[in-house]
Amino acid sequence: MTDNNAAGRMVIGAVAALCLAGAGFFWWQGRAALERGTPPPDLAAKPGEGPIVLPSGDPNARGASLPSAVRHKQSPEERRFNRYDRNRDGTITRTEMLSTRVKAFQKLDVNRDNLLSFEEWAVKTAERFVQIDTNGDGIISRAEMDVYSAEQERQKAARAAKRAASCSCSPLPPGRGGPPDDDPDG
Repeated sequence: MTDNNAAGRMVIGAVAALCLAGAGFFWWQGRAALERGTPPPDLAAKPGEGPIVLPSGDPNARGASLPSAVRHKQSPEERRFNRYDRNRDGTITRTEMLSTRVKAFQKLDVNRDNLLSFEEWAVKTAERFVQIDTNGDGIISRAEMDVYSAEQERQKAARAAKRAASCSCSPLPPGRGGPPDDDPDG
């Protein structure tokens, strides 16, 4: 009977080992399928070292037409769509969609491995909490949040003003929506 028990245990062990190996194989294949759709990491690029180069689309694709002089008011949905549609071809590719978040991701990825760990995200979140909690009591009050939000809006407006001041756009000529003519005789 001992030989039968040993043989039975051996068969059960072999079946269990095959089941575990099969489950591991399917899990590994499932992970590979999930990771195929993600963009490849760019290990050569470091944040702050020049522009971020993203792959271009179809070289034979026809670009957008010239903008017309008449501008219509865009809805919020149109503005949001146009923010992502970088090449203005009327479609948004995966690269275009992800390109707007590259800089934000690189700020969070402190070890530059192109992977965002929970610890990296948690450190930034904890730093922001400490920044908002000005009295250091471990609780964010409505007043502290209002002060933080007002400061963020002030900084956003300052950045917009700085961008507008550095714009090298030429002003429109008088009579075309530009500054008024200084000549009183017209």
